[in-house]
Amino acid sequence: MTTVGVPSEVKNNEYRVAMTPDGVAELVHRGVDVVVQTGAGEGAEISDDEYEAAGAKLLDDPGDVWGQADIVCKVKEPQAGEVAHFRDGLVLFTYLHLAAYPEVADSLLEHRVTGIAYETVQTADGALPLLAPMSEVAGRMATQIGAHYLQRENGGRGVLLGGAPGVRPGRVVVLGAGNVGWNSAWIAAGMEAEVLLFDKNLDRLRFVDQIHQGRIMTLASNHGAIARAVADADLVIGAVLVAGGRAPTVMTEDMVASMKPRSVIVDVAVDQGGCIATTRETTLADPIYTVHDVIHYAVGNIPGAVPNTSTFALTNATMPYLVELATASSPLNACLSNPALGLGMNTHAGTISHQVVAESLSREFVPVT
Repeated sequence: MTTVGVPSEVKNNEYRVAMTPDGVAELVHRGVDVVVQTGAGEGAEISDDEYEAAGAKLLDDPGDVWGQADIVCKVKEPQAGEVAHFRDGLVLFTYLHLAAYPEVADSLLEHRVTGIAYETVQTADGALPLLAPMSEVAGRMATQIGAHYLQRENGGRGVLLGGAPGVRPGRVVVLGAGNVGWNSAWIAAGMEAEVLLFDKNLDRLRFVDQIHQGRIMTLASNHGAIARAVADADLVIGAVLVAGGRAPTVMTEDMVASMKPRSVIVDVAVDQGGCIATTRETTLADPIYTVHDVIHYAVGNIPGAVPNTSTFALTNATMPYLVELATASSPLNACLSNPALGLGMNTHAGTISHQVVAESLSREFVPVT
C-alpha cells in the first residue's frame, strides 16, 4: 500500500499546505495511507482535527512524515533542512523550479529522488494545469501589491492606479500575457488603471484584446517598445515564463534606471530567475528593496500570503494527478502512461529527465522509458 506524506512547509512565511482534508479523504477512499505533520494546515486555517476526521494519521516529527512516505507532497521547493530527508526511491511532488534552484537539483540527483514538478506538468495543448491556479493568484496579487507600494507611506510615488475624475490614472506595464500577466492586467484594468500588456505571441494578445475589448492595450514585445513603455510606468509587473527553464531577461538595468523615482516593480517570474535585470529574490518577511530609486518586490512565493485561497486552488488542480501517482502500480508507470504527468518528471534515478530543465542546468537529458 502506498503512503503519501504531507509535511509542514518551512520556506520563509509559507503558510500553504499541500493537501486539504477532502484530498486526504479521496486518497483514503482509494486505499492510500496519508500521514500529515501536526500543524501543517494551521497557516491555511485547516485544523488537525479536520485531517484526522478525513482519515489522515498525524505525526509530530517531520522526519517521520518523510520517512514513512513513498510520495511526499509539498507546495514549495525543498529547503536546506529538508534535504536530509531525501533517500533513493523517494517520490517528491511539488513546485521545484530547478532552473532557478540548481542546488535543489543537485540534491535530488545525489539522492536519486524522483522529482515531479507541478510547473512542468503539461497537457497536449500546451497548458500547465498545476501552474495555472497559482499563476492566477500571483497575477491578481501582483497588481494589489503594486498598488500598496505606490502609496506614499509605503515609499511609493503616491499614485492611485485608478486616478480620479480629471486626473490621469496610473500606468501599469505587464511583461508577458500568460496566466500571471493576463490576470495582473485584468485586475489593473478593473482598478481603472492605464494598462499596457506585452507578449511575443500575437495570438495570445489577440485573445486578450477580444476578451477585454480594448480596455487593455496589447503590444508586441520588443526591446524598444518595452523601453519606451516602462520609462513612463508607475508599476511594472514581470510575468515572463519558459516552462521548466530560466525566465529570459526582458527588462535591462538601463530600463529600470529610466523609470520614474519611487515607481514599483513586481517580478512574479523571480521563482524562475526573474525577467528583470535588477531582480533578486526576497521573502514575505522582507519583501522589498530599492535599486535606482525604484521599489522592487520579488517574493518567490507570492500566493503564500493568501494561504487559504491558495491551498484550495492548488489542491483542486493537483489532486487528480496525485491520485494517479498514488494508485498506479508505481509512480513511474503513472508518468509513463500519462504524458502530461510524464512531463512533470524532472529527475529520476540520478538523472535529469526533462529536456528544458536539463538545458537550463547544462546537464545531460536522459529520457525515462
